[in-house]
Formats: sequence, C-alpha cells, structure tokens
Amino acid sequence: MPMPRRTRHRRTLLALAVSTAVALASAGCAADAGAGADPSVIPDDIASRLDALDEAVAGWRTADDVAMAWKHAEAARNLIVGPDGPFYGDADGDGTVEGASEAGLLPGLGGEAGRAQPPANACVERDVLGGDWDDPQDRWDEFSATLAEWAPGNNTMPQLASHPQRVVGWATLTLDAESLDAAREYAGHAQLHVDITRSAYISCAD
Repeated sequence: MPMPRRTRHRRTLLALAVSTAVALASAGCAADAGAGADPSVIPDDIASRLDALDEAVAGWRTADDVAMAWKHAEAARNLIVGPDGPFYGDADGDGTVEGASEAGLLPGLGGEAGRAQPPANACVERDVLGGDWDDPQDRWDEFSATLAEWAPGNNTMPQLASHPQRVVGWATLTLDAESLDAAREYAGHAQLHVDITRSAYISCAD
C-alpha cells in the first residue's frame, strides 16, 4: 500500500505533560550508547550517515521554531528511509528535500538494499535492522500500523525492533506537530535511538 510523503493527523498532538526524562524512560529508551568506544570500527559510509543523522537531530532538538524542527526532522527521516522508502521527500513543503540520499540506511519498500545491509555484526542485525527484512513491505506496514496507534498516552514506538525505524516514527510525529516543545521532546527520543544505532556498530565488533 503506497504511503504519502507526509500525513497530517487530524487529532491535535498535545505536548506531553511528563518531563522528558520520564517520557524517555517510559519509551524503553536505553542511555548506553557505547561511550568511549573506538568509532573507527564503523564502516566509512555508515559513519558518515550517522554523523549526518546526529547533525539533523541536533538541529531538531535546538530548533527555534516548529518550521525549523520540521526541516531537521525531514532530514533525519530521509537519511534513514532513502528514496525507495516510505515518506521520502519534501515533507514540510518548503521546496527542498532535506537529507537527500541515494539509498536509505534501511531497506526500501521494494527490497532495495539499505546501507545497513548486510549487517556488520549481531548487534546491527538486532538493533539497527531489528531482525530480518525478507519482506520489507511487511516491515514498513508494521511501522505504519504502530505509528497509527501512537498517542500521547499510548507510546507504541518500543514495539518497533529497529531503532532507526523509531527515529522515523519520532520524525513523522514531529512533522505533524504544531508544538515546538513536543517537537523538541520527540527529538530527544530520536537522539537516543541514533546513539543506540551507532553503538550497535561498535558493541559486537571483533
């Protein structure tokens, strides 16, 4: 089933009443990002993609207005899904595709290879890919269903085994948000999942 580049939820997204720390804990986010580990074990193409993701999420977290948060969330999402994945493109309608890339970090809807394939180690297979992608359409359909069930009081993101898919989820929610506080909070979630993604390339390295 084709997915639009950007969907606008009809319900109004409210800023979560709990603090960011509590929200992140409830999301099942892990804080261990392999601090102090040697980043040289990460393949160059993956390292550059993760650096670009870090830059996008940093801009998203420190945005001065919602439009700027949308811009950086769009970049983060495009860097992960790539042109063959769902939602790729000019999500905020400003005429520019932020995070444009030739291939996503994850596989495309039609099984197009992502940068994370083949997995570099068991941690990448578990945390980045979140298992096998024998049926990529099914994996992205699962993502869409999980996102559709999300609500401020019903955080469904931990159901997604792939941490980059969770970043896509938080980016998509940001692109539907009208509240800067909510957008920045979603960026805090996304940063943890980018950190876990980077750590996966280090944690199981020989």
